[in-house]
Amino acid sequence: MITQSQVDELTYKINGACIEVHKIIGPGLLESVYHKCLEEELKLRDIKFKSQFKIPLFYKGKELFCDFLCDFLIEDCIVIELKSVSELNDIHRAQILNYINLMKKPKGILINFNVKNIMHQGQETFVNEYYKTLM
Repeated sequence: MITQSQVDELTYKINGACIEVHKIIGPGLLESVYHKCLEEELKLRDIKFKSQFKIPLFYKGKELFCDFLCDFLIEDCIVIELKSVSELNDIHRAQILNYINLMKKPKGILINFNVKNIMHQGQETFVNEYYKTLM
């Protein structure tokens, strides 16, 4: 079982990978470009991930097939949602919160590459009740 400190350490590694991508290609490109670059950076850093897969939705015990696509699931515990927008909105925050709750994962990171400084303006981290149950 993963601990809070391991999840937080992994968050640090993910942020480092995002900073590296942003440093090399900068702001102003399509989300799909950042996605491909981040896939390569995560591979280079030997961080295990799943990319671009459908998130299952269960409603009253029945699985419904919706088009919820997860950008990244890192080490089976952190969901990453990528954006390349002028600013993050509440709908983006609601999206990442819904994804971590639907997948029952403890943490989500919302990354916006369309900023000057990704650490101060381009990332927000979210935790839920699953995070609170970790040691």
